[in-house]
Amino acid sequence: MSLQVVLDVASIALRVLMPIYALVIVYQCFASARRHRRPEKPLVTLEIMETGQQIPVLFWENSIGRSKGSDIRVSDPSVSRDHCVLLRRKEGWFVSDIGSKHGTFVNGAKTQGRAPVMLDDVITVGSTNFVLKRGDEYQEKLRPSWFFSKASNKGSLKPYKLMILITFFHLFMAVEACFSNELQDAVPMMVFGAMELIMWAFFCISSYALNRVNFELEALACFLSGLGIMMMVRQQGGPHMAMVQTIAMTAGMIVFAILVKFLENPDRADRWRLWIMIGSIALLGVNLIFGVVKNGANNWLSIGGVSMQPSEFVKIAFIFAGAAALDRLQTMKNFILFTAFSAACVLALVIMGDFGTALIFFCTFILTACMRSGDFRTAALLVILPIVGAVSAVILVLGLSKKVDRFAYIASRFSGWRHVWEHTQDNGGFQQVRVMTYMVSGGLVGVGVGNGCLKYVGESESDLVFGMIAEEMGLVVAFIIPAAIIALAFYARAITTRSRSSFYSISACCAAGLLVIQSMLHIFGITDILPLTGVTLPFLSAGGSSMISCWGLLAFIKAADERTYAAKRRPVAPKNALREQGVRL
Repeated sequence: MSLQVVLDVASIALRVLMPIYALVIVYQCFASARRHRRPEKPLVTLEIMETGQQIPVLFWENSIGRSKGSDIRVSDPSVSRDHCVLLRRKEGWFVSDIGSKHGTFVNGAKTQGRAPVMLDDVITVGSTNFVLKRGDEYQEKLRPSWFFSKASNKGSLKPYKLMILITFFHLFMAVEACFSNELQDAVPMMVFGAMELIMWAFFCISSYALNRVNFELEALACFLSGLGIMMMVRQQGGPHMAMVQTIAMTAGMIVFAILVKFLENPDRADRWRLWIMIGSIALLGVNLIFGVVKNGANNWLSIGGVSMQPSEFVKIAFIFAGAAALDRLQTMKNFILFTAFSAACVLALVIMGDFGTALIFFCTFILTACMRSGDFRTAALLVILPIVGAVSAVILVLGLSKKVDRFAYIASRFSGWRHVWEHTQDNGGFQQVRVMTYMVSGGLVGVGVGNGCLKYVGESESDLVFGMIAEEMGLVVAFIIPAAIIALAFYARAITTRSRSSFYSISACCAAGLLVIQSMLHIFGITDILPLTGVTLPFLSAGGSSMISCWGLLAFIKAADERTYAAKRRPVAPKNALREQGVRL
């Protein structure tokens, strides 16, 4: 048997193996994330003096009021709909009135701002008196959250083993790329070596220098980032593009580490929100003045020969702006400020012609607003806004298409929507037609890394990367990617029940939601389900700004995981009488 026949058989076997391997990696990332959790039990207990009823306090921040959305609902007409917040910090427990009609009292004294609460203190809201008790005084069994209900330590992969799995997956991609049809050299192995060196260095710093026990989110991001980088080695940009993306991944890891440290104190993050919003608006203003037009959008800045998209970094600021601690969240001033910031961002992006990113911001605003209000009537009202915004955006584009060149380019994209097969030779459908054709030709297991034809179509490594992965890696691997990002959103929702602040809960869910929305716009755009907006696929598309932004968004989900900061040090005892009376923090 000749060497070529052996290589062909091995190549086919490898292509069949890769989809199964990818599925195993993604499954292990989330299976490990479910395990090693503390048992669910009340942090403290509130006992109603008048009736003796006990209420378990499960969260670090708990709203108390008459509304259905309150964590602790009080059926008392003298209690406001949103009355006060009982919250826990490193120093102990506090109660904070949030503009109630009759005020909140601790041991008969009216509170101002955050008032400390100790064991056996009486919290009065309206005509209802709560006594703060130890958590273990609540005897009833709590119902575990759905995500962690069946979790166990059995079969849990250690982080280094998970990284070994990911390394071998990337290695197999590199080997396949080395023997692609057009080129046969060792360049993919060189890119693979540099990339894995950085990933393992990041793992060692996280696991040993920072002493973190959980690495599942970072492992998933490394898997997706590495897959995208190895896909680029045999594209039109070649090894240079892959190495630039590797550098961007390194920068993203640094941003991730800085943000996780910064987010350790939710009150500190909340204090910086205003300055972050001001800086973001200023950055978009600079982009409006000095931006460079590319593919119909004036959303690029070039500094010293390095191009970047400021809007990608503003995504991180957008999540900062939307989240806040619960006692500061439920205020009209806070909501108006966030709405004004959101409107300014969306307006700036529309003027730039970056309708894809504007739509991402707009949908994320709706998601954030619904989470902040917790009111179904408000949520139903907000559903109308995207429809009005979308119609207005289309009218604006069509109106300006005859006056501004970049809007004419966008209008041509809209005109080809749902009619791409009638525009196979022009911008109205050229890219989508080829994406769908080559995706089908790849089949379930693909034609092999570097053997595809979509790479000859413009922007295949960025705007069309999902189609390129489907062609070369197969439809199975391609659809595992959005499934992993959707699973990330479910995971972010699950961990919010144990988060230390509504800041973490809202920011984690909205960051994951933003990644899902962006992925949907990318995939549905290139398959003509939605207009082609040119947004990137998180972690996989070429683009340094996008890669850094995705790692930054991942930091919000990481910060919401209760294990992230608990693993660094032993729990800090409170400084007030809670410590003396044995309350466990």
